[in-house]
Amino acid sequence: MSKIKEISLQSVIGKGYADFWNFKGRYRVCKGSRASKKSKTTALNFIFRVMKYKDANLLVVRKVFSTLKDSCFSELSWAVHRLGVSDLWDFKLSPLEMIYKPTGQKIFFRGLDDPLKITSITVQNGVLCWIWIEEAYEIGKESDFDMLDESVRGAVPLGLFKQITITLNPWNEHHWIKKRFFDSPPNDDILAKTTNYLCNEFLDDNDLKVFERMKLNNPKRYKVAGLGMWGISEGLIFENWEEMNFDVSEISKRNGIRSAFGLDFGYTNDPTAFFAALIDIDEKEIFVFDELYKRALTNVMIFKEISKMGFSKEKIIADSAEPKSVAELSELGLKGIRKARKGRDSILNGIQFIQGFKIYVLPKCVNFITEIENYCWDKDRFGNTINSPIDGFNHLMDAMRYGVEDFLRGDMFSFE
Repeated sequence: MSKIKEISLQSVIGKGYADFWNFKGRYRVCKGSRASKKSKTTALNFIFRVMKYKDANLLVVRKVFSTLKDSCFSELSWAVHRLGVSDLWDFKLSPLEMIYKPTGQKIFFRGLDDPLKITSITVQNGVLCWIWIEEAYEIGKESDFDMLDESVRGAVPLGLFKQITITLNPWNEHHWIKKRFFDSPPNDDILAKTTNYLCNEFLDDNDLKVFERMKLNNPKRYKVAGLGMWGISEGLIFENWEEMNFDVSEISKRNGIRSAFGLDFGYTNDPTAFFAALIDIDEKEIFVFDELYKRALTNVMIFKEISKMGFSKEKIIADSAEPKSVAELSELGLKGIRKARKGRDSILNGIQFIQGFKIYVLPKCVNFITEIENYCWDKDRFGNTINSPIDGFNHLMDAMRYGVEDFLRGDMFSFE
């Protein structure tokens, strides 16, 4: 542990983030496109920092705790290996944390779905001086951020500094983060930075072609997912929803309550999206209580994920564009799966049907919330709204349409 290891940070990290890396003000905010290196650079920076500042501890936060293991924990673990210091770190899954062995400093992981666990963190070695909020777009309430901000308080040892780092995809310009950090007057305590894939020198030609195709075929999405600019959600399709905590077991006891499960296939660029909800036809209410939203899932992996969620025996309506996948999933054990009955105007009919309901969404369904608050009507080349949805933020929206298909046509089934 006493050996000195020398590395070239520029060769490991690349360019484009020097100001972000070195900033020591209170708020360090980075919005960026896909493949902009923001999350990986942040992970590398925090591993480097913890090892440099012997009294510093880090808290990593996302809206939902269950999303941390496959995102921030994986990114920070990758950073440890990338820097070649794996022998100096311990990784624990229960509780989820990382420990720098030479000093006992820790990286803690918490979700806003259990705020008491955030406020009750006890640091044994040093002080809690840094917070990293990843996918901060998910945090819809500024008051939740204020609670985190207030948790970083008190004196710190000489040479240390308190800081909150925020990283996000800028899906909607109406988010409170824009007004608070990007629209604020110049302030020494705030670094508000925008990055995109063009500063990522580690992308190969195939990666770059994805963005070139996006630029050509979907310029609106390219603006946000390619260039990291703020998205504008005009002409929202669904405004009949709200985020709300509810008891699934209590809702399922209602007379006439039914379940709805939908599956939209994806792989490389688009995620596989699975939608789970309860629907009350009489009260015109939909309760969205679970989701799956992952890329690069094979059919075997989809089967395992849905089985792990406990829905392998349910009736699932899937995208009819992939009949081979539907057949394979049925053979694997999703006996209730079948193709959606697509037809003329099926998208518009499904949308109009759902618009007649009030939709309640559990806070843990962060991808559903992101999609529904960005799912808009498209525009023609003159800027006029047309009667067709945008080709974006539509994976769980499509899965929802598939899931409620039988209620539009009859043949309802029970929640079991």
